[in-house]
Amino acid sequence: MAEWHQELSERVERLLGDRVLTAVAAAGGYTPAGRWLVRLQSGKSVFAKLGTTPYTADALRLESTAYHALRAPFMPALIAWEDDEDAPLLLLEDLKAAQWPPPWSLELVNEVRATLQTIHATRAPLRAFAEVHGNLGDGWQLVADDPVPFLGLGLASSDWLESSLPVLSEASARVVTEGEELCHFDLRSDNLCRTSRGVVLIDWNFACVGNGALDTGFWLPSLEAEGGPAPEATLPSSPEIAAFVSGFFAARAGLPQVPLAPRVREVQRQQLVPALHWAVRALGLPPLHGR
Repeated sequence: MAEWHQELSERVERLLGDRVLTAVAAAGGYTPAGRWLVRLQSGKSVFAKLGTTPYTADALRLESTAYHALRAPFMPALIAWEDDEDAPLLLLEDLKAAQWPPPWSLELVNEVRATLQTIHATRAPLRAFAEVHGNLGDGWQLVADDPVPFLGLGLASSDWLESSLPVLSEASARVVTEGEELCHFDLRSDNLCRTSRGVVLIDWNFACVGNGALDTGFWLPSLEAEGGPAPEATLPSSPEIAAFVSGFFAARAGLPQVPLAPRVREVQRQQLVPALHWAVRALGLPPLHGR
């Protein structure tokens, strides 16, 4: 875990012209990037993110690109950005006082839906889906190539997989990933909060322009897993998106842990369970373990 040190204080003070009083490590996140709530002499506070590995440094550069390309109420305010070959530093609005789900209320679910509509109606000069995400839709093909990690999760039988793979792969292939809509593509409860100005989404390093319905689809399994409504309540008649999303998680949840992000597989499995059941319902597939 990255530790705060005098050089970081000096960088923040140089960027903001304000003295650092305290820097407290912030909980959350799945990578070794540094995260702190920084209190300043002026009485203000900021959220600081520091790249600590090549991956987290590149992720911060991508995130900063989104903040520089677009300023909107549904994004944290960009306070300052300083690139560095090894340790780029991003300073953002402090959102610790916001409401962070779960629990989910119907009112909050509807507010997030409305915010997603606003986001998807927004145009921004960001890269296209394929440039940022490549071919995420090959999930069920990856499972077909090596079914052991998926079957090892114990969520479905081998007979179910054999009979359902053709249907899942065909439906997933029908998804159009490209589009002109601004998309976040990493929407979960830990990446959104409710503030006095409305719902705000954080962690924009996967942002791109693409298909907004698919962006919404990736949120829905985690929403249901945390006590929210089933995906069909938000995206009715969307079997192809159910197949695409479930394939993404099915291809990854059973893989070995990521050493620098050990919680990722657990979170993927949590999302895979409702995503699989969504796909079964939407595509009329047999029960996961037979009758």
